Amino acid sequence: MKTRTHATALLFSLSLTACGGGDAMTLPPTEADRVIQETPADNPGADAFPRFATAFGVYVLATEDVSDADLLWAVNVMAQYLDDNEDGTVDAPEVVQEMTARSATIVMFETEREARFFRNWDLLDGLAAQDLYGEETHPSDRFDASLEEVLHLVTHVGWSNAWPDSWAETTGSEVAEAMDLARGGHFEEMPDSYPDEAWYHYDDDTCDYGCMITEYVYWATTTWLGAQANRCDEIAHEWEPCTPEALENTDPTIHALLQDERFRLPTLLPDGSYGE
Repeated sequence: MKTRTHATALLFSLSLTACGGGDAMTLPPTEADRVIQETPADNPGADAFPRFATAFGVYVLATEDVSDADLLWAVNVMAQYLDDNEDGTVDAPEVVQEMTARSATIVMFETEREARFFRNWDLLDGLAAQDLYGEETHPSDRFDASLEEVLHLVTHVGWSNAWPDSWAETTGSEVAEAMDLARGGHFEEMPDSYPDEAWYHYDDDTCDYGCMITEYVYWATTTWLGAQANRCDEIAHEWEPCTPEALENTDPTIHALLQDERFRLPTLLPDGSYGE
């Protein structure tokens, strides 16, 4: 599905890949939401990430080669996931509180190659970061990966910490139990094969149990929002119920969680046009 090892590879793993030993980046003060700003020259991360923008205090950092259009698109997708009706107020303040408290950040590179050759991961120590590439953001010829990578940050850092009994990416949460049903059993590690009754069969063995939940929430959420309806054959090796109707019929447990009014989750698929 993706060129990165798995979708959450960067989340909370920055200190393990750090090189160099320089000072960590401090998220710069923001003057306005969804406006591209220059990183102050005295910030340790200014050379690597000279521009940034925010959505309700959640940062998107960009390297020099990322276009303004892709940076703004990612920020608008973030804003739409957090403010579904676009009234200027986040739908679930507790989610944004968890994300900002943990310095949740999208880190944009123009290409996968740029990310692979990046040597200053230590700049991002202390941030809960998710990578996103400009080349996969709102492309004309394939699925918009910003819908996935931005959502990963929202759910992994926001939902799971705001409502741990329901959305924590650990054994025993409601979403974990739903995923176990979808996979046909509780598997801490990748099984050699999934049971025939499974409809979620992710097969990246670098993805641990928590990562499996992150991916499951992505598939279920975007399916409910209608993003997968035209991709049924393309994604069937990993995820079977590709339409909202199929999700409701096949996986009523996660469907009920997504509809639960306690959480005020998105009901509309982001289209990168927040406020327009």
